[in-house]
Amino acid sequence: MQRTIPFSPPDISQAEIDAVIDTLKSGWITTGPKTKELERRLAAFTGAGGVACVSSATAALECILRLLGVHEGDEVVVPAYTYTATCSPVCHVGATPVMCDSQDGAYDLDLDAVAAAVTPRTKAIVAVDLGGRMADCSSLLGIAEAARPQFQAASDVQEALGRIAVIADAAHALGAVDRGVRAGSAADFSSFSFHAVKNFTTAEGGALAWRAGLFDGDELYRRAMLLSLHGQTKDALAKAKGGSWEYDVVFPGWKCNMTDIQAALGLAQLERYPRLLARRRAMVARYEANLAHLPVSWLRHYEDASGASAALAADGPARLADDGFSSSGHLMMVSLDGRSAAFRNALIEELAASGVAANVHFKPLPLLSAYRDLGFDPHDFPRATALFEREVSLPLHTLLADDDIDYVCDAFAAAYAALDKRGLR
Repeated sequence: MQRTIPFSPPDISQAEIDAVIDTLKSGWITTGPKTKELERRLAAFTGAGGVACVSSATAALECILRLLGVHEGDEVVVPAYTYTATCSPVCHVGATPVMCDSQDGAYDLDLDAVAAAVTPRTKAIVAVDLGGRMADCSSLLGIAEAARPQFQAASDVQEALGRIAVIADAAHALGAVDRGVRAGSAADFSSFSFHAVKNFTTAEGGALAWRAGLFDGDELYRRAMLLSLHGQTKDALAKAKGGSWEYDVVFPGWKCNMTDIQAALGLAQLERYPRLLARRRAMVARYEANLAHLPVSWLRHYEDASGASAALAADGPARLADDGFSSSGHLMMVSLDGRSAAFRNALIEELAASGVAANVHFKPLPLLSAYRDLGFDPHDFPRATALFEREVSLPLHTLLADDDIDYVCDAFAAAYAALDKRGLR
């Protein structure tokens, strides 16, 4: 019997519903105590020096760039293989995005290309934790250190670093671990997304985090709050205290604060999140076992120090904290090795006919009109383009049962065989 398998619906339990109802009844629904508590809990969960919750990961990344003092005339290195939200904040602050291609056969940034792209105008490098697997921030920090002699600080935050800032676009990666370091504390700054399709959701929302020990965390948090609320020196919670109405606006800022309704949803999600991560681990293992007989490869989510897949380990991502990596298991990204974009597109249509929703992550930025208009040419990024043309993402969310995954894999195998039989390459 045909099923309907959606791509990525949110996993909302009664706990989240009750938390939101409680907040609605509390009389406090905008930024307030629930938001502050979520920030504290996320900082503890990620090991970050501090966390500020905002309205989206895009807003978080823009706040990071503004905290750094990045502006017109500066350059920011970004990957070509990503979603626009990694690059658009660079444009928002007036800086110049400098795109780099992917590695040969891998989604990661080409480190040699990044090193070659650095100039005295470079203020930041943004890497993407694609699919929930953390980027190689250690190597990027090495590139930033090597360029320290030519770095010219133009703000006190830049001065505190004394080098190019390494930023992780960790939109997919909450809960990921790489060699003992958790997402949110591997880069100088990180941005998280809590959009409805993410593993951890507040419906809309996001957060910025910074690495412990690098900055004055209280001052950085104060500035982040100013950025998120018009440059106003007091938020609604502070002004609500008796006799505390007086405030100032220290610059004409923006508005991208998180509400307590969203934070209440997030606090309930965070209670469940270790179990959700463990379930994703089991689902990835089932996908890997079911797809192993096919001529395809996939983004590896778990690996121990020997380089072996650890997807079948029973005791969860923490086991890999010191000897490998464990992703958040956000996307089941499958590569149709040796096949064309036409084959990939036809496969997605065949899956849809079987009731399975598939997706593609991502269209490289130079293929999009906005970035072509800025002068970027897809031909300059052949590896990213080749990766995109054979990539398909299969449903991976915690509302899937094991037999749903089996159904998806059976439909995938049948569609692949049918297209192969037709001679489509």
